[in-house]
Amino acid sequence: MELESIFKCRFLDCNTRRKTNDNFRTKWVITCRGKSNSRTTTSTTTVVTDHDTPTTKRDSLFLDSRGKLRSFDHRKLSRKKGGTLRGRGWKYGTGFVDGVFPVMSPTGHQLLNFLQNYKEALLEDGITTIWNALDSLRPTHTTWDDIINVIVQLRLSKQWDPIIMVCEWILYRSFFQPDIMCYNLLIDSYGQKSQYNKAESLYLQLMEARIVPNDDTYALLLKAYCSSGFLDKAEAVFSEMHKHGLPPSVVVYNAYIDGLLKARNTRKAVEIFERMKRDRCEPSADTYTMMINLYGKARRSFMALKIFKEMHSQNCEPNICTYTALINAFAREGLCEKAEEIFEELQEQGYEPDVYVYNALMEAYSRAGFAHGAAEIFSLMQFMGCEPDRASYNIMVDAYGRAGRHEDARAIFEELKRHGMTPTMKSHMLLLSAYSKSGNIARCEEIVNQMHKSGLKPDTYVLNSMLNSYGRTGNLSKMEEVLRAMENGPYVTDISTYNILINVYGRAGFLEKMEELFKSLPGKDLKPDVVTWTSRMGAYSKKKQYLKCLEIFEEMIDAGCYPDGGTAKVLLSACSSDEQTEQVTTVIRTMHKDMKTMLPL
Repeated sequence: MELESIFKCRFLDCNTRRKTNDNFRTKWVITCRGKSNSRTTTSTTTVVTDHDTPTTKRDSLFLDSRGKLRSFDHRKLSRKKGGTLRGRGWKYGTGFVDGVFPVMSPTGHQLLNFLQNYKEALLEDGITTIWNALDSLRPTHTTWDDIINVIVQLRLSKQWDPIIMVCEWILYRSFFQPDIMCYNLLIDSYGQKSQYNKAESLYLQLMEARIVPNDDTYALLLKAYCSSGFLDKAEAVFSEMHKHGLPPSVVVYNAYIDGLLKARNTRKAVEIFERMKRDRCEPSADTYTMMINLYGKARRSFMALKIFKEMHSQNCEPNICTYTALINAFAREGLCEKAEEIFEELQEQGYEPDVYVYNALMEAYSRAGFAHGAAEIFSLMQFMGCEPDRASYNIMVDAYGRAGRHEDARAIFEELKRHGMTPTMKSHMLLLSAYSKSGNIARCEEIVNQMHKSGLKPDTYVLNSMLNSYGRTGNLSKMEEVLRAMENGPYVTDISTYNILINVYGRAGFLEKMEELFKSLPGKDLKPDVVTWTSRMGAYSKKKQYLKCLEIFEEMIDAGCYPDGGTAKVLLSACSSDEQTEQVTTVIRTMHKDMKTMLPL
């Protein structure tokens, strides 16, 4: 009998898996439906997690956890094997939907190749050459379509300079009559280059030309102001819209929130979201997805879940991006069970997991310390016909590194290269971190040399890892040598750099060096954070100098830095009597009671 296999993943109870530790093995259940005239055969089997398992063609039906026959909605599925094309289409002004691209003519292809390969385009003579080439095009409707298609393709690869040159040619030199789409494209490109003043001038120009701006125009202008940090001008856009009798739409609000998130002004983004609801502008799935992402990155998964439930209560249907954002929110806190629940709900709603969903679930197991679980999801996604991307391999390198399995991390790193992918700076950093935790200095140095050979310039994170490795193994001379190279070379030292040094000197008992380094921070324009204060306190805590620890704690509070759980542990470890322990407990409880409960976004 021929079986049409329909796959649906379900997880066993995560609590059972946690008890198995190294023998951890996730059981993936596959439901197979077979047709034989009037009889349906159902069987259950366990997937063998082998990387070379052949893929199986699926149809649109599956059995859910309640045994009901459901079907996938093909309109909701990925448009590309191994993942969607989310975020690559242009939302504003073109009418192109995400993942659907215009067909390029031979002339369009020639023009695209010319613009992409012309290296001297930014020079004045280069701009003239490009404009002369564009002058040779015939002023027809077909040419106009080709130019717009080329601009959209350039935008996919984020080549803003050629877009600006072509759009400026249309505005100032060509025979074409620019429309609002052309102005929107140019405003968008100026915004991406943080040239808010040019975007503003262009808006005034289109008003003088009596071209009516649309929602996309105001949305792109808002994003341009946000990316440049001019929030007062962004607020003025709303006044401008009201002046012309245009109430801000969901497109405008979404652009404002998106711009604020990219400018890392999350507190203002929350305010705009609340204002949007007060103004009776109904949030879209994109709005809720951005807010879920916001709280997820702040490690406030319970707030992300609250937003998700609010979305349901407003009858707003989540899309695959929404589910992925929620899984990511739980993944950042290592909440495997919650991530699994959302993963299952995603499938029950008819969505097929793509590479982003699998990566988010792998991240949940990685953060929770279950490298075996992440490995089995990695195998499952390939079994299901979803090709891993570079991020998938990076997550696996990180998972093995966190679990102390540095050789397995290296094997995944080599597998990434065998599959024709080039390791990025992040790939090398994750492998370096894995060996750094195990104290394998030789391997760490080998990875740094390999980065140099690959043309990758080590950044602050890499050098901080080397500082930490040398410090952990007691090789202080090498550590100080790396520090001198950082301070005297082109590298940027940050507060993490000095946190490592303060921690190492404190543990080694070099209190004078530690204090000297701490006092030098203001001269380096660096502000001590909670790790700095706690590391300094920890040096005295080891010597049971309770009064000195309490003195540092008071300095920390006066400096406006609030303690965390690590600070409380260090203070308690400095105590040598029940009276001191009670005193510390009272102080910590009082501090937490007085602290702001508002999300520190």
